[in-house]
Amino acid sequence: MFSFFKKKAAEPVPVEPAAAIAEARRPWLDRLKAGLRRTGGSITQVFTGTRIDDALYEELEAALLQADAGLPATTHLLADLKRRVKDARATEPLAVKALLADAVADLLAPLHRPLQLGDAQPTVIMVAGVNGAGKTTSIGKLTRHLAEDGVKVLLAAADTFRAAAKEQLAVWADRNQVEIVSQEGGDPAAVSFDAVKAGQARGCEVVIADTAGRLPTQPHLMEELRKIRRTLGKAMDGAPHERLLVIDGNTGQNALAQVQAFDAVLDLTGLIVTKLDGTAKGGVLAAIALWSRGRPTPVPVYFIGVGEKLEDLETFDAREFAQALLT
Repeated sequence: MFSFFKKKAAEPVPVEPAAAIAEARRPWLDRLKAGLRRTGGSITQVFTGTRIDDALYEELEAALLQADAGLPATTHLLADLKRRVKDARATEPLAVKALLADAVADLLAPLHRPLQLGDAQPTVIMVAGVNGAGKTTSIGKLTRHLAEDGVKVLLAAADTFRAAAKEQLAVWADRNQVEIVSQEGGDPAAVSFDAVKAGQARGCEVVIADTAGRLPTQPHLMEELRKIRRTLGKAMDGAPHERLLVIDGNTGQNALAQVQAFDAVLDLTGLIVTKLDGTAKGGVLAAIALWSRGRPTPVPVYFIGVGEKLEDLETFDAREFAQALLT
């Protein structure tokens, strides 16, 4: 159940009761818990003993590092946890686990912000990521959810480097019954420019540009990203309004390195984290959250994915994630 805040003049926005929202998200929370089982399992087993001592904290440190939280975030969480344990006068390991969930939720809280549409017509979303991260698939899933919500979407096949990338995006466009702008072997920036102009002419509410998959170590391709961003700005003032990076949760600390590298080029506005199922690397979100504190504004995690199905991509909720991680 995606939650988009789309501004419509003179229309009150209905507010769902918290209980109804929680119930609607219960199936997703169950999938998230299952997806994070490998990450959370190594952490929760630390709390199976009967004592709170140095050994418990040492095991927890090892578990967090194994989950790819990284040393800075692990150190931060342990210090925060010890403070909470002292303040709460906790005496049972299970109580410490609950306090750790609070510490994780608080660390991740700045990443919890929904994607907001409607400030610009169309809202132009530029999506980047390395090959294999699930970029085009995530675009397809996002498009499906938007289309089902009545949002008119146009896709730009600006990934002209990868074989079959245009065809893959075209399949999603056909499946979701949305329009697509593409060129045979065309320049990615030119395709993006044409898509924005087409989106404006056709009254589209969202234009999503699928850029070529690339590694941060490929300077010429990273420069192409800069060119696409500049070209989108020429096509429409203020575009791209969102600059999203798709990262593979399986890659652990390498995902953080990707975020830092792409942020230097694009000044990222949001993340999509995929493939959190089947991995013990889910702690990387803690590392991203701690790094994000050093920016003028945090980079939110708009969506996370735990599988290949449409419903396996959902909006990120810091408290949900912490609870699923430590269930």
